Amino acid sequence: MKTLSIMIPTYNEEDNVMEVYSRCVQVMEKELSHLAFEIVFIDNCSEDKTRELIRALCEKDKRVKAIFNARNFGYSRSHYYGLTQMTGDAVMLVHADMQNPPELIPEFVKRWEAGSKVVIGIKTNSSEKKILWLARSIYYKLIKAMSEVEQIEHFTDFELLDKDFIKVLREIDDSVPYLRGIVSEYGFKMERVYYKQNKREHGKSWANFFGLYDFAMQGITSYSKALLRAATFVGAGISGVSFIVAIATFIKKLINWSSFAVGAAATSIGVFFLGGVQLLFIGIMGEYVLSVNSKVVKKPLVVEEERLNFADGSEHADRTEAAE
Repeated sequence: MKTLSIMIPTYNEEDNVMEVYSRCVQVMEKELSHLAFEIVFIDNCSEDKTRELIRALCEKDKRVKAIFNARNFGYSRSHYYGLTQMTGDAVMLVHADMQNPPELIPEFVKRWEAGSKVVIGIKTNSSEKKILWLARSIYYKLIKAMSEVEQIEHFTDFELLDKDFIKVLREIDDSVPYLRGIVSEYGFKMERVYYKQNKREHGKSWANFFGLYDFAMQGITSYSKALLRAATFVGAGISGVSFIVAIATFIKKLINWSSFAVGAAATSIGVFFLGGVQLLFIGIMGEYVLSVNSKVVKKPLVVEEERLNFADGSEHADRTEAAE
């Protein structure tokens, strides 16, 4: 009998833990009874009662396992690390907020059993605010246009990954992995499940402007050289135009030495414009340097504090062990 690992990342999800567990169990027992399953929570150092509830579930149901991170290592690193720790024949990633409904798990499994190594969920619509949907749509189209690897629009890590693809994830040595890009680049035979994303019913989302910006820049700097090349071309273009304007101004000054005044306003505008462009592209270069620095330092993805209900009885597992 094959085993499906259901991975549920959590961070301050005390209002959702019990419900997401119940809905996942109900789906597996009623619709996918031919599969064995385990539910693995990976908690990113929650500050509420999330861990207490997960401990209670682990004591009640041995099919429930837990990995507790020593601190909050961020959305991307914790998700990626959790996937590399799964032991089932396939891994289904379900978010604790249930915006991506667990009731769709059978649709993913159906396509996996038909031979797909990677099955991803694509949002066709969302109950979130329209301004957020618009912003995400623009971002996806932007990164898709800039990226050297085809990026998938409205793919939000709602996915089923075969154990063969999990092996690929373990082999990738990246301290700041961008999972959506990795799935796009190395995703074997891929199937899509289209769905409408629900509204979060309980609790508060972890996402804020700075977190979303960091995640967006991670995707851009990992899979696109376009901004750096744009900086080069725009810089060269502005320099060329400025040189021509400077020559023309100099000639006019020579011809009308006493009557032609360059003007402080024109000079100030030129200085501030060029300064603003320079700062913009220095910032872009800084994002790339920061991304390179994060990858070169080779920090561990996650440091574990505790494990519950794992068969080997281990309490800790480092990245090297996960990759073997």
